[in-house]
Amino acid sequence: MSADGPAAMWAADAASKALGMDCEHVAPGEARVSMVVRDDMVNGHGLCHGGLVAALADSTFALACNGYGEVTVAAGFDITFLAPAHRGDTLVAEAVERARSGRSGVYDVTVRRRSDATTIAEFRGRSRSVGSLSAP
Repeated sequence: MSADGPAAMWAADAASKALGMDCEHVAPGEARVSMVVRDDMVNGHGLCHGGLVAALADSTFALACNGYGEVTVAAGFDITFLAPAHRGDTLVAEAVERARSGRSGVYDVTVRRRSDATTIAEFRGRSRSVGSLSAP
């Protein structure tokens, strides 16, 4: 990862670090992040909590849409769960830019199980460039 906006953003991302996410690739409009499903990530059915799958996709989306030198945030997203993830699975999320115009963008993220390439979820994120953020 280069020393640009996404690198600084990732370095300060305590939430993604707490979940054990690993940034494997980032470039303008694309990113790949992985995460191992730990014991503390499963729900009452013994499956990876859907919110954590969404968090992985969202973090990957953030890296992909912040590679253009502008602070970009999520305007919204939708996620469709297709298969369960289990304790011990390594999940890999890959984001790709579908459209970018003005301050808006659309990104698709596919979350797969690394061991067998099963698609776990499909995520579509909508981004909005905001210029710069000021500290609270």
